[in-house]
Amino acid sequence: MKADRIALTHVRIPLVEPFKISNGVVSEKDGIMVSVFSDGLVGIGEASPMSGSFYSDDTPDSTWSYLTGTLIPRITGKNLDSIDDVNAILDLAGGNSFARAGIETAFWDLQSKRQGIPLFKALGGTRNSVESGLAVGIYPGIQELIAAIGRYLAEGYVRVKIKIQPGWDIAPLAGVRKSFGDVKLMVDANGAYTRADIPHLRALDDFDLMMVEQPLAQDDLEGHAELQSVLRTPVCLDESAKDCATVKRAIALNSCRIVNIKIQRVGGLKHAVEMHDVCAGAGIPVWGGTMPELGIGGGQTLHLSTLGNFTFPTDVESSLRWFVDDIVDPLIQVRDGKIGIPEGSGNCFTLNHDNMKKYTVREGIF
Repeated sequence: MKADRIALTHVRIPLVEPFKISNGVVSEKDGIMVSVFSDGLVGIGEASPMSGSFYSDDTPDSTWSYLTGTLIPRITGKNLDSIDDVNAILDLAGGNSFARAGIETAFWDLQSKRQGIPLFKALGGTRNSVESGLAVGIYPGIQELIAAIGRYLAEGYVRVKIKIQPGWDIAPLAGVRKSFGDVKLMVDANGAYTRADIPHLRALDDFDLMMVEQPLAQDDLEGHAELQSVLRTPVCLDESAKDCATVKRAIALNSCRIVNIKIQRVGGLKHAVEMHDVCAGAGIPVWGGTMPELGIGGGQTLHLSTLGNFTFPTDVESSLRWFVDDIVDPLIQVRDGKIGIPEGSGNCFTLNHDNMKKYTVREGIF
């Protein structure tokens, strides 16, 4: 594979409603589509940081700069025999994982199109559909939270995830349980608590939760181990699961019983598959998280989530659940609790060029 040229298109799409978690709120979604042209084919990837420092220090501006100033010059014109060759260049550069994911996933799309197979088969998956779970942010009050869950559950999601933070945890959980009974339920703290909160967090065991996701700071693996030792509810690592070495250390410390794998956080699909395999070997189930991405990135997570150790519903939801519009055909849609992968080769979700033009912020060809 040789990248004859690479095109970047930065799009920005409003969210259906502001999304609030413990460390911020956003009302728009930025995504940078990465198109790699090679021998008459084009592979599409997505570099998908949120604006500001919502999930990380990397932003759309820093990701665009890293793509144009560092990664693209190292990739264009090189003769690359495999995805491993692509990753060797990207790993040597290091840095912004969103930018690396954008280029790396474009090459996966390119390679699987050349092979004439869907991406999930290239990754080693066997299913063509994935269960989907609902995720909701922090609302001004419990009744607003319950109303939002009820509105979205009508689409058929198979579990509910609510965001929590100090002062917004036990009461909303009690309200959700009262309103929705034995619905499959989990919580996500995005690292909002500290070890001093462990006695308080033990109350989460009263709500029969699937898991508590990232309760403590991402670097506090020892604290997560301490919490897991006194909590019946499985601890799931999210922000902490930044690379395989860290996940191996977390497993050795008994810091978690579940891991959330995000393609954008680990820098691409190859490292995501490696993390899946590490967890599978240790008997730790995983699931596919989002930040959330637009349709190209969301489609990649669906393909990834067909691997055998992905045993929980993905956070990928219907396109119109998150965004007022999307840039893919067909739109991602939940039906009967699942998202099906369209027939075709590569990602199988293709760019809607009219919508791309509608939401473009900037573009460039290199």
